Amino acid sequence: MTSRHRSPESADTPSERVNSLSPRRRTVVKAAAATAVLAGPLAAAIPARAAEAPSFLHGLASGDPLPDGVLLWTRVTPTAEATPGSGLGPDTEVSWVVATDKALTNIVGRGSLTATAASDHTVKADVRGLAPATDYWFRFTAGGTDSPVARTRTAPAADAAVAGLRFGVVSCANWEAGYFSSYRHLAARGDLDAWLHLGDYIYEYGTGEYGARGTVVRQTSPTHEILTLADYRTRHGKYKTDPDLQALHAKAPVVAIWDDHEFANDTWSGGAENHTEGTEGAWAARQAAARQAYFEWMPVRPAIAGTTYRRLRFGKLADLSLLDLRSFRSQQVKVGNGSVDDPDRTITGRAQLDWLKAGLKASDTTWRLVGNSVMISPFAIGSLSADLFKPLAKLLGLPQEGLALNTDQWDGYTDDRRELLAHLRSNAIGNTVFLTGDIHMAWANDVPVDAGTYPLSASAATEFVVTSVTSDNLDDIVKVPEGTLTAIASPIIRAANRHVHFVDTDRHGYGVLDITADRAQMDYYVLSDRTSATATSSWSRSYRTRTGTQKVERTYDPV
Repeated sequence: MTSRHRSPESADTPSERVNSLSPRRRTVVKAAAATAVLAGPLAAAIPARAAEAPSFLHGLASGDPLPDGVLLWTRVTPTAEATPGSGLGPDTEVSWVVATDKALTNIVGRGSLTATAASDHTVKADVRGLAPATDYWFRFTAGGTDSPVARTRTAPAADAAVAGLRFGVVSCANWEAGYFSSYRHLAARGDLDAWLHLGDYIYEYGTGEYGARGTVVRQTSPTHEILTLADYRTRHGKYKTDPDLQALHAKAPVVAIWDDHEFANDTWSGGAENHTEGTEGAWAARQAAARQAYFEWMPVRPAIAGTTYRRLRFGKLADLSLLDLRSFRSQQVKVGNGSVDDPDRTITGRAQLDWLKAGLKASDTTWRLVGNSVMISPFAIGSLSADLFKPLAKLLGLPQEGLALNTDQWDGYTDDRRELLAHLRSNAIGNTVFLTGDIHMAWANDVPVDAGTYPLSASAATEFVVTSVTSDNLDDIVKVPEGTLTAIASPIIRAANRHVHFVDTDRHGYGVLDITADRAQMDYYVLSDRTSATATSSWSRSYRTRTGTQKVERTYDPV
């Protein structure tokens, strides 16, 4: 692995979508969707080559790096019938080793775990006692079968002077809409300290409900909308068979948060747009099933209140506050049916907002990064012409008769946003960068205290939004050639939103965030064709924020 900005440091412990295109609820829900699990395990969730001996069909992964440790993950298939979600298969001992070399000759840690049907035969080892800012390799073994070897990396020590950090940034990977080439290209870089997944790692829809311009590129499993614990496990298992996703997980640790599609479209604390209470069971049961499967299948530590909000630190250069904007939020409202400014409505919940404010104020790092699943920057689209407004409104989940905000984003919870931005300003908290997914477009924004008077008013932070890995964006909805609508819509959007420096409404891809003491820069990369398993990747644009400015500017070369 190519090593940059590496220096020895001592160990320490750290303190810790607007929507993707959503098919509206079907008026008839097939009864089989709620009972399909009774038909038995779904063999389509794993390759047909499942053998009698234990096998590792879903790859290896690591996540949540600390200065002295990292979380290691795998799933063992002990017998052919023990498919994800089946509830079948014997208890199986799984051992692991960690070494400082790929050949695993210098082993620095080892242990064993038991994979059981109760955890869908997934295992996680929270390994400690490692050196900071160090590359490690690891492997699992079960029943005499070795897994492949994977790489991970620990975080710098909390007090370390770090010259630079580099993170891959992705969101919104819909299986049926194409191939995960973004993951393959990130894996090929070999220079990532970690990669951030900002939500919609899986999608809950049944087959054919959400493809690529209405076309299923490759069929998901199970084929019905996922509702039960077995369903969510099966869907996670299907995703983990993707070779590009496996490759990225095997090259660098992931830091992930969930958004709505890990549950159901437009999730809020008491339900979801894509959930019919009763017909599809109780929301509480579905939510609990989705949570359990997520923590079983993802190398993520259950954090505060069993959610995904938590904080990681990368030396003195940056800390990363990761948000959960689904578990505690009030139900989304539409203009005319409620008030987005109601102070009793929340997107974060009181405890999480207080935690975020306190962490930002106490931070002594150069940069304060916030992993944020839905866009915080305000967004007005009322000036768009009807032929552009309607498809854009569909993508954003907005009433298509005309509306100037998206209520699933922070625009639908303006009191929380006002409080947070006022906190940044009143406490002179600079260098705050929101890293966002969800919207299936790429954006580079200032985050204004008052969008109506910007740029005369201040910018409290900056925001880099990455587009989708595969999920439909604006040109896909209108079904026109890629790039057509960006050329038309981008100038209009920017004219109505002067804090927006860049928006690409049409392309699929990923971002690479590079941080030094002087600047945080996002390089935007796009794919040649999401429906091709061999899609190429090319650099599109780069934007940065210089330290102390709280503003975005264009730069003309990737780092």
